[in-house]
Amino acid sequence: MPENSKKTFYITTPIYYVNDIPHIGHAYTTIIADAISRFKRLSGYEVFFLTGTDEHGQKIEKAAAEKNLKSIELADSMVLRFKNLWKDLNISYDYFIRTTQSSHEKGVQKIFKILKDKGDIYKGTYRGFYCVSCENFLPDDTPLEVGGDFKLCPDCGKKAGEVSEECYFFKLSAYQQRLLDFYEKNPTFVRPKSRMNEVLSFVQKGLKDLSITRTTVKWGIPVPDDTDHTIYVWFDALHNYLTGIGYDWKKKLFEKFWPANLHLLGKDILRFHAVFWPAFLMAAGFSPPKAIYSHGWWLKDETKMSKSRGNVLDPQIILTSFGPDALRYFLLREIPIGLDGNFSHEAFIHRINSDLANDLGNLVQRTLTMIDMYFGGIIEEIGKESEQDKKLRLEFDYVKNKFFKYYEDYSISRALETVWGYINSVNKYLADNEPWKLAKDKSKRERLARVLYQAGAALRVICYLIFPVMPESAQKIWSCLGEKNSIEKEPFSEFSFDSFKSCQKIKTSKPLFPRIKLKDFLKEGKMDIITFDEFKRLDLRVGEILKAEKVEGTKKLLKLEVDIKTEKRQMIAGIAEEYSPEDLVGKKLIVIANLKHAVIRGIESQGMILAGERDDGSAVIPFFTEDIKTGSKVR
Repeated sequence: MPENSKKTFYITTPIYYVNDIPHIGHAYTTIIADAISRFKRLSGYEVFFLTGTDEHGQKIEKAAAEKNLKSIELADSMVLRFKNLWKDLNISYDYFIRTTQSSHEKGVQKIFKILKDKGDIYKGTYRGFYCVSCENFLPDDTPLEVGGDFKLCPDCGKKAGEVSEECYFFKLSAYQQRLLDFYEKNPTFVRPKSRMNEVLSFVQKGLKDLSITRTTVKWGIPVPDDTDHTIYVWFDALHNYLTGIGYDWKKKLFEKFWPANLHLLGKDILRFHAVFWPAFLMAAGFSPPKAIYSHGWWLKDETKMSKSRGNVLDPQIILTSFGPDALRYFLLREIPIGLDGNFSHEAFIHRINSDLANDLGNLVQRTLTMIDMYFGGIIEEIGKESEQDKKLRLEFDYVKNKFFKYYEDYSISRALETVWGYINSVNKYLADNEPWKLAKDKSKRERLARVLYQAGAALRVICYLIFPVMPESAQKIWSCLGEKNSIEKEPFSEFSFDSFKSCQKIKTSKPLFPRIKLKDFLKEGKMDIITFDEFKRLDLRVGEILKAEKVEGTKKLLKLEVDIKTEKRQMIAGIAEEYSPEDLVGKKLIVIANLKHAVIRGIESQGMILAGERDDGSAVIPFFTEDIKTGSKVR
């Protein structure tokens, strides 16, 4: 195990496209990176964890145009969504890079010029088929569709049209042998092994020079001294791993952490990272990263989640009901990194009830409750250690060693499986020793104290081990056990079963993971998922209230006249108990403009205003506090 030294560890996620909202796939990669980062910090490493957004390219231009936005406006709104989700998921990143920031753009232009001056980049003409969705040129051997003038992208299955334009090429073909030599010297450069074999096969078939600029796409980084050309998105995006760690703007930081220890990414972008990226680095004189881990996809109904299929899962749906730790645990425990997993609400609820509520939750609840009930919340290490006690203590040393090896191998699912094996051992220890029976016999008080001390010590080491995956829950348990400092202050190398201090004040806790029935959860509509296309059918607009009056004979209803710019609408809203008519006039709010008209108490309602609901059922209207035009689209 490492000493508590400050060795460095640089880990990255891919940077995520901002053409749509973050989903489970984005969350999965980032949660893996976060768990590894937290473990490395516990192990004494100085960690730099980079994530961010990829904001250039034709796909972003198109998505922004569809929403009547400028490309940067779309990017800004999506960046906020990503950052908010990472906050909600307790992602402990060190830096969030955007490819639109000047430090990145200048760094990419500098590297481009270095390679051009060296002769590794040259101007030519590209003719071939281009997939906008993947921002990628198709291989020449991709078959032309019968009776058509297009090819189907082998990665996403979408139509790719033929293009012919002047561009700059990178001499990828010149690096074929250097790449093969590098792979031979570094056989675990790509993991899992099956993906390394895919990369080898691709390179061995022969590499062609790579088009890295476009003249038909303007949303991107201009080529230095030739602004008619825009640097192609993958040459742009991949260099975030250099610019995000300080290349060309923070020299000491860059020299401290490069090369990257681990790039985490989905298998669909492996070729770019395992072939193009190390070639770019070799050309520019940088060391390639030490390892790339290509994880699998989360499927829904055995189909890859994607916006086009309308089956992506929004993690906020689960976060709202369960908090971050349940989702983090499920995604990292359910499948080993590298394999595909099929997401189902049934499997998720089963993990919550079985692993979290029954195994861990019950252990926490009964251990803390019994210490509070039998010893007033203060437990001493008294009474002779029995063979059972010793076995529980020594088993932790075995578990700790296995846990460390699994994390070093990035086998987080196996590490969690090992921890849960120990949780089951502690539950069995309590069942065998029956402290609730010992409490009835005053002569066995010392034995009772020893059993509960052992359970408390075991619970303490358990919450330490689950911390990388479940930081919020682990810290709550840690604090309930009387620990004053953060878990992160306790070095992994020094952490032991015996480090649980006697006579600490124990606090009880509400159940961390209440059991839940799937039918009850679905009944509440918390997972009533709609597709993005269904959401787009809603015409949400900014409305301004011109008039408001109470509906006679009712306590709750108000009749509103709402201006949505194209016309004035009459709407009925049940908000009279929370808002007086005079307080509403002149206020701007969100209305659903294309809702089918309804008749309420004999009055036609030509739309609906949106409001939140407090725990007591009362309404709260989110009014616009900034100046915004009446009738504006809400997105």
